[in-house]
Amino acid sequence: MEGLSIDYIDSTCEDVYVTYTPSYLVKNYTYQILKNNELTYTSENLTDIASITFDKTGTYIIEITNNYYDGTSDTLKSGEYKIDKEPPIINVKDNTYKIKKNEKLNIDIKATDMVDGDLTSKITSNIDSIDFKSEGIKKVEYSVSDAASNTTTKTIYVTVTKDYSTLIKVGQFGILISLLVVILFLIRYIRSLKLEKRFSKFTINSSKTRSSSLLDILHKDYLDFIGKISKILSKSAVLKKHSKRYDKISLTLCNGEDSMNFISRKIVVGVLFILFTVLVGFINSRIVGVIEILISFIIGFLTLDIIYRYKYIRYKKKIEKDLLEAITLMNNGFKAGMSIMQVVSLVSLELKGPIAKEFEKIELEITLGLDIEVAFKRFAKRVKSEEAIYLASSLSVLNKTGGNIIEVFNSIEKNMFARRKLNNELKSLTSSSRLVMYVLMFIPIIFVVFINIINKDYFEPLLTNKIGIIIILLMIIIYTTYIIVVRKVLNVRRLK
Repeated sequence: MEGLSIDYIDSTCEDVYVTYTPSYLVKNYTYQILKNNELTYTSENLTDIASITFDKTGTYIIEITNNYYDGTSDTLKSGEYKIDKEPPIINVKDNTYKIKKNEKLNIDIKATDMVDGDLTSKITSNIDSIDFKSEGIKKVEYSVSDAASNTTTKTIYVTVTKDYSTLIKVGQFGILISLLVVILFLIRYIRSLKLEKRFSKFTINSSKTRSSSLLDILHKDYLDFIGKISKILSKSAVLKKHSKRYDKISLTLCNGEDSMNFISRKIVVGVLFILFTVLVGFINSRIVGVIEILISFIIGFLTLDIIYRYKYIRYKKKIEKDLLEAITLMNNGFKAGMSIMQVVSLVSLELKGPIAKEFEKIELEITLGLDIEVAFKRFAKRVKSEEAIYLASSLSVLNKTGGNIIEVFNSIEKNMFARRKLNNELKSLTSSSRLVMYVLMFIPIIFVVFINIINKDYFEPLLTNKIGIIIILLMIIIYTTYIIVVRKVLNVRRLK
């Protein structure tokens, strides 16, 4: 264009300075600047040289209207001035990678530019000059430039570790051989049992000799092993204090077994969980980390707590359920003229399950010299049930003040029956609400598992972003608060 110092620019990242010198025939002129085909500036009537600066990204066009002395005018239009100051963007999933020696590095990397679009094919790197056969941290640099010479560089750190594939294969082979040996041993043992069963009818065994089965031998060895561990752990005052928590479980479920054995079992289960984790790692051809081992041990160590608590709750509920039947049986025995010792023996013989075992213990304690009051108090302490405490308290009052035991037990039976009936009615009234609570509790978990099965990357933005992690923590807090509040609302206190 006549009079413009620069007619057009294809693409540049530098500032562009344009001057317009009007002809001597021009009386005055105006110019307009269009950025990306949109009007952004209009000048006033000018007579002197105009200087225009473009310093921001965009495509610019200048339109000049000249007014001549003879009264005529014309319009001039410049070429395009393409200014690109925005560097390309290199997108990569992670900034750090971990590979084994001689393993091929696969990095999903892309480059885009606001003006030029996809520049992935123009990415250059120093990956060919890096030695991935040696261990250490390698620095891989990726670079890309757009048409305006804007350049972006991305650095990726790659940690090269030892190749444990041979060791893993040997471990997998050893595990396979061990499993085959165990299977063959079990097959041989089962065949020997079948042969023993076939020939047992043709042989006579001495009454003084008794052979132990393999399971009996293994169980005995296991108990001996637990006992040795408990003997070592009992030297620790902290663990000894911690073992006191299992006294009630020992008294009810394990016939007074040493509480330290529970700690030993938890440690053994934790070690088994570690071995299982290592086995899974071998199967998946990878080395298990320290954090994974620690988490596996903690999960195994706490698993027995859940099992023991579940068994103790079931044991307690079973006793609470059968205690009314035991009291009815005792009351009938008193009406028939039996003594307390006889009715206790009657309950242990007629009933089954945990309540029969507890009354066997009461009978044994009374036989060994304990008072009836003390024996039933020990029973209430073991079970920690309201009905058991009520029964023990009633017998204690009877033992101290005297009275008609038949009338007292009639009253106990009627009260317990009324309490049982009322508690069942309360449960039936709140059953629908509890069902809704359980459904609402498990639907989010089922939903998350189902979505994760369909699309494993669906929740990845939440797990790889700080805001996402905060959202997850808030969801967990809200979910936990909901469960606590709903359980408090639906928890109808039993009558005492």
